Amino acid sequence: MEVKDLQPRQGKVDITLEVTEKGDVREFNKFGTAGRVCNATAKDASGTIQLTLWNEQIDQVNVGSKVKITNGYVNEFQGDKQLTTGKFGELTILEAGASTESAETPSEEKVEVNPEVSPKYEGELSEETPKTEEEFIN
Repeated sequence: MEVKDLQPRQGKVDITLEVTEKGDVREFNKFGTAGRVCNATAKDASGTIQLTLWNEQIDQVNVGSKVKITNGYVNEFQGDKQLTTGKFGELTILEAGASTESAETPSEEKVEVNPEVSPKYEGELSEETPKTEEEFIN
């Protein structure tokens, strides 16, 4: 199946796409359940389509990722077709792509700590952990 063949309200969509753009992440609360949603743009050789990413999919998919949608569903919003996995579909990452963050999405500071170098590594402290620099060196 190709993008050019997709029609609004079409189900059982199996397609492989490359993600070319990722929009801002929005948070929502529906029926007491919090969630996140993000619109992305994806393409194949025949064209482009908006791809709706939900919750953990947002963190898994990057610009440049190649993804396979199995049992997807095509919606239409303001005249544009949008592809989503919905309740019954599945998104599989075929190639990871580069990690990018939207300019308006606040980024979380990520600090990697090597427990072999830092005696203060959270969760790794024990009675055997050196307490002074001299103990650490020896």
